[in-house]
Amino acid sequence: MSDTSSEDHVAIGIVSHSKDVARGAADMVRQMVGDSVVVAFTGGNPDGGLGTDATEIGAMIEKLWRPAGVVVLVDLGGAEMNTEMAIESLPEERQGVVRIANAPIVEGAVTAGTMASTGASLAAVVEAAEELGG
Repeated sequence: MSDTSSEDHVAIGIVSHSKDVARGAADMVRQMVGDSVVVAFTGGNPDGGLGTDATEIGAMIEKLWRPAGVVVLVDLGGAEMNTEMAIESLPEERQGVVRIANAPIVEGAVTAGTMASTGASLAAVVEAAEELGG
């Protein structure tokens, strides 16, 4: 997990079965928007192989969580399922401001990060990412 800083913008989380893919997508977002948006990622299993872990995803979301919201991009069905489980494990008052964007992981993360850097709302950030299709 990795992050940068800004408390008043929507944060971006990236979940991939591959840690390298997740890290690469996060790096692209940071290169596009700098430190204006908090970005974190998680991916792979503890042995270094492919997979996702709901506990790690939950820890990433907790670290990213802010009142402006968190948008999570996922790569495959298992990542989406584990992210949904992680969101459901959040306190109820936090669940409403964490969304999974149905978008391609790299393009969606860059688009979401760019929109978040403008101070856009959670709904606007999700919509921008989802306009790319998923």
